[in-house]
Amino acid sequence: MAGFIAAQRAEHGVAHAVACRALGVSQSWFYKWSRRGREGPGERERRRAGLIEAVVSAFHQRKGTEGSPRITARLRRAGWRVSKNTVAKVMAERALAARPKTKRKNTTRPGRGRWRAEDHLRRDFTAPGPDVTWCGDGTEIPTAEGALYLAATEDLFSRRVLGFAMSAHKGAALATASLQMAVALRGGGVAGVRFHSDQGSEYTAADFRRACERMGIVQSMGRVGSALDNAAAESFFSSLEFELLRREPFATHDQARRAIAAWIDDFNTMRLHSTNAMFSPVEFERLDPSVQQRLRAAARQRKEDKRKRKAAARHERKEAA
Repeated sequence: MAGFIAAQRAEHGVAHAVACRALGVSQSWFYKWSRRGREGPGERERRRAGLIEAVVSAFHQRKGTEGSPRITARLRRAGWRVSKNTVAKVMAERALAARPKTKRKNTTRPGRGRWRAEDHLRRDFTAPGPDVTWCGDGTEIPTAEGALYLAATEDLFSRRVLGFAMSAHKGAALATASLQMAVALRGGGVAGVRFHSDQGSEYTAADFRRACERMGIVQSMGRVGSALDNAAAESFFSSLEFELLRREPFATHDQARRAIAAWIDDFNTMRLHSTNAMFSPVEFERLDPSVQQRLRAAARQRKEDKRKRKAAARHERKEAA
Protein backbone atom coordinates (compact mmCIF):
# COMPACT_ATOMS: atom_id res chain seq x y z
CA MET A 1 0.00 0.00 0.00
CA ALA A 2 2.82 2.41 0.82
CA GLY A 3 4.31 1.76 -2.59
CA PHE A 4 0.97 2.60 -4.20
CA ILE A 5 0.81 5.94 -2.33
CA ALA A 6 4.32 6.82 -3.46
CA ALA A 7 3.46 5.90 -7.04
CA GLN A 8 0.39 8.18 -7.02
CA ARG A 9 2.61 11.14 -6.15
CA ALA A 10 5.27 10.27 -8.72
CA GLU A 11 2.94 9.41 -11.60
CA HIS A 12 -0.16 11.54 -11.02
CA GLY A 13 0.88 14.32 -8.65
CA VAL A 14 -1.46 13.19 -5.87
CA ALA A 15 -0.24 14.53 -2.54
CA HIS A 16 0.77 11.96 0.02
CA ALA A 17 -1.68 13.41 2.56
CA VAL A 18 -4.58 13.11 0.13
CA ALA A 19 -3.72 9.53 -0.79
CA CYS A 20 -3.31 8.55 2.87
CA ARG A 21 -6.72 10.00 3.80
CA ALA A 22 -8.36 8.29 0.83
CA LEU A 23 -6.90 4.92 1.82
CA GLY A 24 -7.52 5.35 5.55
CA VAL A 25 -3.90 5.16 6.70
CA SER A 26 -1.86 7.63 8.73
CA GLN A 27 0.77 9.87 7.20
CA SER A 28 3.16 8.95 10.01
CA TRP A 29 2.98 5.29 8.95
CA PHE A 30 3.68 6.21 5.33
CA TYR A 31 6.66 8.43 6.18
CA LYS A 32 8.08 5.76 8.47
CA TRP A 33 7.91 3.33 5.55
CA SER A 34 9.51 5.92 3.27
CA ARG A 35 12.45 6.52 5.64
CA ARG A 36 12.99 2.80 6.04
CA GLY A 37 13.23 2.44 2.28
CA ARG A 38 15.87 5.17 2.05
CA GLU A 39 17.90 4.12 5.09
CA GLY A 40 17.86 0.37 4.48
CA PRO A 41 16.46 -2.34 6.77
CA GLY A 42 15.39 -1.24 10.23
CA GLU A 43 16.19 -2.88 13.56
CA ARG A 44 13.30 -5.30 13.26
CA GLU A 45 14.41 -6.48 9.83
CA ARG A 46 18.01 -6.82 10.97
CA ARG A 47 16.92 -8.88 13.97
CA ARG A 48 14.76 -11.07 11.75
CA ALA A 49 17.67 -11.67 9.37
CA GLY A 50 19.95 -12.51 12.29
CA LEU A 51 17.38 -14.90 13.73
CA ILE A 52 16.99 -16.71 10.41
CA GLU A 53 20.75 -17.12 10.18
CA ALA A 54 20.93 -18.42 13.77
CA VAL A 55 18.10 -20.92 13.23
CA VAL A 56 19.61 -22.27 10.01
CA SER A 57 23.05 -22.53 11.63
CA ALA A 58 21.74 -24.37 14.71
CA PHE A 59 19.70 -26.76 12.56
CA HIS A 60 22.68 -27.73 10.42
CA GLN A 61 25.09 -27.92 13.38
CA ARG A 62 22.82 -30.60 14.83
CA LYS A 63 22.74 -32.31 11.41
CA GLY A 64 19.04 -31.72 10.92
CA THR A 65 18.00 -33.89 13.86
CA GLU A 66 16.36 -31.25 16.08
CA GLY A 67 12.96 -29.60 15.78
CA SER A 68 11.77 -26.19 16.95
CA PRO A 69 11.68 -26.92 20.74
CA ARG A 70 15.38 -27.83 20.97
CA ILE A 71 16.45 -25.19 18.44
CA THR A 72 14.56 -22.60 20.52
CA ALA A 73 16.34 -23.76 23.68
CA ARG A 74 19.73 -23.46 21.98
CA LEU A 75 18.95 -19.95 20.73
CA ARG A 76 17.84 -18.83 24.18
CA ARG A 77 21.12 -20.11 25.59
CA ALA A 78 22.87 -17.95 23.01
CA GLY A 79 20.99 -14.86 24.22
CA TRP A 80 18.03 -14.77 21.85
CA ARG A 81 14.62 -13.82 23.24
CA VAL A 82 12.46 -15.88 20.95
CA SER A 83 9.41 -18.14 21.16
CA LYS A 84 9.08 -21.70 19.92
CA ASN A 85 6.32 -20.61 17.52
CA THR A 86 8.59 -18.00 15.92
CA VAL A 87 11.37 -20.55 15.46
CA ALA A 88 8.87 -23.06 14.06
CA LYS A 89 7.67 -20.45 11.56
CA VAL A 90 11.23 -19.67 10.42
CA MET A 91 11.97 -23.39 10.04
CA ALA A 92 8.79 -23.91 8.02
CA GLU A 93 9.65 -20.97 5.75
CA ARG A 94 13.10 -22.45 5.13
CA ALA A 95 11.83 -26.04 4.81
CA LEU A 96 13.93 -27.13 7.82
CA ALA A 97 12.25 -30.20 9.25
CA ALA A 98 13.71 -32.93 11.42
CA ARG A 99 12.60 -36.24 10.00
CA PRO A 100 10.02 -38.01 12.20
CA LYS A 101 11.16 -41.05 14.12
CA THR A 102 9.71 -44.41 13.23
CA LYS A 103 9.28 -47.49 15.35
CA ARG A 104 12.46 -49.52 15.43
CA LYS A 105 12.69 -53.21 14.68
CA ASN A 106 12.34 -55.42 17.73
CA THR A 107 15.34 -57.74 18.15
CA THR A 108 14.39 -59.11 21.57
CA ARG A 109 14.58 -62.88 21.97
CA PRO A 110 12.64 -63.93 25.10
CA GLY A 111 14.49 -66.18 27.50
CA ARG A 112 13.51 -69.85 27.47
CA GLY A 113 13.55 -70.41 31.21
CA ARG A 114 10.75 -69.69 33.63
CA TRP A 115 12.54 -67.01 35.63
CA ARG A 116 11.36 -63.41 35.17
CA ALA A 117 12.00 -60.40 37.37
CA GLU A 118 9.06 -58.45 38.75
CA ASP A 119 8.16 -55.16 37.03
CA HIS A 120 9.04 -52.57 39.69
CA LEU A 121 8.43 -49.56 37.45
CA ARG A 122 4.97 -50.10 35.94
CA ARG A 123 5.86 -47.60 33.21
CA ASP A 124 6.93 -44.92 35.68
CA PHE A 125 10.23 -43.88 34.10
CA THR A 126 11.11 -41.21 36.64
CA ALA A 127 13.63 -41.29 39.46
CA PRO A 128 14.08 -38.96 42.46
CA GLY A 129 17.85 -38.87 42.05
CA PRO A 130 20.82 -40.44 40.26
CA ASP A 131 21.55 -44.15 40.69
CA VAL A 132 18.06 -45.04 41.84
CA THR A 133 16.74 -46.61 38.64
CA TRP A 134 18.63 -47.59 35.52
CA CYS A 135 17.33 -49.16 32.34
CA GLY A 136 18.96 -51.12 29.56
CA ASP A 137 18.38 -52.61 26.15
CA GLY A 138 20.28 -53.59 23.02
CA THR A 139 20.15 -53.35 19.27
CA GLU A 140 21.77 -54.72 16.14
CA ILE A 141 24.10 -52.50 14.09
CA PRO A 142 24.38 -53.57 10.42
CA THR A 143 27.82 -53.28 8.82
CA ALA A 144 29.47 -54.64 5.68
CA GLU A 145 31.48 -56.97 7.95
CA GLY A 146 28.32 -58.38 9.48
CA ALA A 147 26.13 -57.54 12.45
CA LEU A 148 27.54 -55.69 15.46
CA TYR A 149 25.53 -55.68 18.68
CA LEU A 150 25.23 -52.79 21.12
CA ALA A 151 24.02 -52.91 24.73
CA ALA A 152 23.52 -49.72 26.75
CA THR A 153 22.69 -48.77 30.34
CA GLU A 154 20.91 -45.47 31.06
CA ASP A 155 20.15 -43.61 34.30
CA LEU A 156 16.45 -42.68 34.30
CA PHE A 157 17.08 -39.63 36.49
CA SER A 158 19.11 -37.67 33.94
CA ARG A 159 18.85 -39.93 30.86
CA ARG A 160 22.65 -40.23 30.89
CA VAL A 161 24.08 -43.31 29.21
CA LEU A 162 26.39 -44.65 31.90
CA GLY A 163 27.65 -47.75 30.15
CA PHE A 164 27.68 -49.38 26.76
CA ALA A 165 29.39 -52.30 25.08
CA MET A 166 29.64 -53.60 21.52
CA SER A 167 30.42 -57.07 20.22
CA ALA A 168 29.92 -59.33 17.23
CA HIS A 169 27.98 -61.63 19.57
CA LYS A 170 24.78 -60.87 21.44
CA GLY A 171 24.29 -62.37 24.86
CA ALA A 172 24.61 -62.08 28.61
CA ALA A 173 28.33 -61.19 28.41
CA LEU A 174 27.54 -58.10 26.32
CA ALA A 175 24.75 -56.93 28.62
CA THR A 176 26.99 -57.53 31.65
CA ALA A 177 29.84 -55.51 30.13
CA SER A 178 27.50 -52.54 29.63
CA LEU A 179 26.29 -52.78 33.23
CA GLN A 180 29.83 -53.10 34.59
CA MET A 181 30.89 -49.94 32.75
CA ALA A 182 27.97 -48.08 34.34
CA VAL A 183 28.93 -49.32 37.81
CA ALA A 184 32.56 -48.31 37.26
CA LEU A 185 31.54 -44.82 36.09
CA ARG A 186 29.54 -44.37 39.30
CA GLY A 187 32.50 -45.41 41.44
CA GLY A 188 31.41 -48.96 42.22
CA GLY A 189 28.96 -48.19 45.02
CA VAL A 190 25.56 -48.76 43.45
CA ALA A 191 23.98 -51.36 45.73
CA GLY A 192 20.20 -51.08 45.66
CA VAL A 193 19.95 -49.66 42.15
CA ARG A 194 17.02 -51.05 40.17
CA PHE A 195 17.87 -52.16 36.64
CA HIS A 196 14.89 -52.33 34.30
CA SER A 197 14.92 -54.19 30.99
CA ASP A 198 12.76 -56.29 28.70
CA GLN A 199 12.68 -60.08 29.00
CA GLY A 200 15.42 -60.64 26.46
CA SER A 201 17.45 -63.79 26.90
CA GLU A 202 20.57 -61.79 27.77
CA TYR A 203 18.81 -60.29 30.82
CA THR A 204 17.13 -63.49 32.03
CA ALA A 205 20.35 -65.50 31.67
CA ALA A 206 21.81 -66.95 34.86
CA ASP A 207 25.18 -65.26 34.25
CA PHE A 208 23.58 -61.82 34.07
CA ARG A 209 21.46 -62.49 37.13
CA ARG A 210 24.54 -63.51 39.11
CA ALA A 211 26.37 -60.38 37.99
CA CYS A 212 23.49 -58.23 39.25
CA GLU A 213 23.49 -60.07 42.57
CA ARG A 214 27.24 -59.51 43.01
CA MET A 215 26.82 -55.77 42.40
CA GLY A 216 23.74 -55.47 44.59
CA ILE A 217 21.51 -54.52 41.65
CA VAL A 218 17.80 -55.36 41.72
CA GLN A 219 16.39 -56.48 38.38
CA SER A 220 13.05 -55.33 37.00
CA MET A 221 11.40 -56.43 33.75
CA GLY A 222 8.49 -55.42 31.57
CA ARG A 223 6.17 -57.79 29.77
CA VAL A 224 7.13 -59.77 26.69
CA GLY A 225 6.43 -57.90 23.47
CA SER A 226 5.52 -54.59 25.15
CA ALA A 227 7.90 -51.84 24.04
CA LEU A 228 6.05 -49.34 26.26
CA ASP A 229 7.15 -51.27 29.34
CA ASN A 230 10.73 -50.19 28.55
CA ALA A 231 9.89 -46.93 26.77
CA ALA A 232 12.87 -44.92 28.04
CA ALA A 233 15.41 -47.37 26.62
CA GLU A 234 13.36 -47.67 23.43
CA SER A 235 13.48 -43.89 23.06
CA PHE A 236 17.28 -43.86 23.32
CA PHE A 237 17.73 -46.53 20.68
CA SER A 238 15.15 -44.90 18.41
CA SER A 239 17.17 -41.68 18.57
CA LEU A 240 20.35 -43.60 17.77
CA GLU A 241 18.74 -45.25 14.76
CA PHE A 242 17.16 -42.03 13.51
CA GLU A 243 20.17 -39.76 14.00
CA LEU A 244 23.05 -42.08 13.13
CA LEU A 245 22.32 -45.58 11.89
CA ARG A 246 20.00 -44.59 9.05
CA ARG A 247 22.32 -41.86 7.85
CA GLU A 248 25.73 -43.49 7.99
CA PRO A 249 26.26 -47.01 6.59
CA PHE A 250 29.26 -48.68 8.20
CA ALA A 251 31.89 -50.64 6.29
CA THR A 252 33.59 -52.16 9.34
CA HIS A 253 32.96 -52.89 12.99
CA ASP A 254 35.71 -50.46 14.00
CA GLN A 255 34.07 -47.66 12.03
CA ALA A 256 30.74 -48.38 13.69
CA ARG A 257 32.32 -48.52 17.16
CA ARG A 258 33.95 -45.10 16.74
CA ALA A 259 30.82 -43.46 15.34
CA ILE A 260 28.54 -44.88 18.03
CA ALA A 261 30.91 -43.95 20.87
CA ALA A 262 31.07 -40.37 19.54
CA TRP A 263 27.30 -40.22 19.19
CA ILE A 264 26.76 -41.41 22.77
CA ASP A 265 29.23 -38.81 24.04
CA ASP A 266 27.25 -36.14 22.18
CA PHE A 267 24.01 -37.58 23.58
CA ASN A 268 25.35 -37.21 27.13
CA THR A 269 27.04 -33.83 26.83
CA MET A 270 25.33 -31.86 24.05
CA ARG A 271 21.83 -33.20 23.43
CA LEU A 272 19.11 -31.18 25.16
CA HIS A 273 16.46 -33.31 26.86
CA SER A 274 12.94 -32.10 27.59
CA THR A 275 12.96 -34.36 30.67
CA ASN A 276 15.90 -32.29 31.96
CA ALA A 277 14.28 -28.92 31.21
CA MET A 278 16.44 -28.68 28.07
CA PHE A 279 19.75 -29.46 29.77
CA SER A 280 22.03 -32.24 28.62
CA PRO A 281 22.28 -35.26 30.96
CA VAL A 282 25.75 -34.31 32.19
CA GLU A 283 24.73 -30.67 32.70
CA PHE A 284 21.63 -31.67 34.61
CA GLU A 285 23.54 -33.97 36.96
CA ARG A 286 25.89 -31.10 37.82
CA LEU A 287 23.08 -28.78 38.93
CA ASP A 288 22.27 -28.27 42.59
CA PRO A 289 19.58 -30.74 43.71
CA SER A 290 17.23 -27.89 44.64
CA VAL A 291 17.57 -26.48 41.13
CA GLN A 292 16.98 -29.92 39.63
CA GLN A 293 13.76 -30.30 41.62
CA ARG A 294 12.52 -26.83 40.68
CA LEU A 295 13.19 -27.40 36.98
CA ARG A 296 11.54 -30.82 37.04
CA ALA A 297 8.47 -29.41 38.79
CA ALA A 298 8.18 -26.63 36.21
CA ALA A 299 8.58 -29.13 33.36
CA ARG A 300 5.86 -31.36 34.82
CA GLN A 301 3.54 -28.38 35.14
CA ARG A 302 4.13 -27.36 31.53
CA LYS A 303 3.44 -30.91 30.41
CA GLU A 304 0.21 -31.01 32.41
CA ASP A 305 -0.88 -27.63 31.06
CA LYS A 306 -0.24 -28.85 27.52
CA ARG A 307 -2.25 -31.99 28.18
CA LYS A 308 -5.17 -29.93 29.47
CA ARG A 309 -5.06 -27.60 26.46
CA LYS A 310 -5.16 -30.57 24.10
CA ALA A 311 -8.04 -32.11 26.01
CA ALA A 312 -9.96 -28.83 25.91
CA ALA A 313 -9.34 -28.51 22.17
CA ARG A 314 -10.59 -32.06 21.58
CA HIS A 315 -13.70 -31.30 23.61
CA GLU A 316 -14.37 -28.12 21.62
CA ARG A 317 -14.02 -29.98 18.32
CA LYS A 318 -16.36 -32.68 19.56
CA GLU A 319 -18.93 -30.09 20.65
CA ALA A 320 -18.66 -28.26 17.32
CA ALA A 321 -19.27 -31.48 15.41
